[in-house]
Amino acid sequence: MLFDGIGEFFLELVEFVGDLESWQQIGALILVSAIPFIESYLGSFLGIIVGLDSWVAVGLASVGNAIATFLLIAGAARARRAVVNRRNGDDAAIPTKRRQKVARYMDRFGVPGVSLLGPLALPSQFTGPTMVALGASARSVYVWMGISIIAWGVLFGFFTESAIRWFQ
Repeated sequence: MLFDGIGEFFLELVEFVGDLESWQQIGALILVSAIPFIESYLGSFLGIIVGLDSWVAVGLASVGNAIATFLLIAGAARARRAVVNRRNGDDAAIPTKRRQKVARYMDRFGVPGVSLLGPLALPSQFTGPTMVALGASARSVYVWMGISIIAWGVLFGFFTESAIRWFQ
């Protein structure tokens, strides 16, 4: 049932972006790729499906995803600094099960691993700010989330392009 709604939403996005003029598709793909769970990977897929060059689609989808993710990371970094400063450096927080789970993944895989593997479970717009909120360096999160966003976009762009060629 949930996947029916998601599939329907994605088809509506394909129809929306596909019906636009090519110059409008650029802005639409950037905006659509800023949506959690669409991101660079489905944005790349969407752009290629509506007829954009694969490198253009990957680039636009990556830019849209990165803008949204980086703005949220910046907000999380500011919020964390404010909370830590208010506590006079005491970083004790109420440990929730979710925070403990993410913290375990951070300890196990570090920022690179969580950034690169995170899209398998959560959108980058959630993963990046959460890592910063847990105390990861914002600079490190920016770098690794940027690498992850581009890598996932390129990966899905490659597979989409390969699938299209295979079906032709």
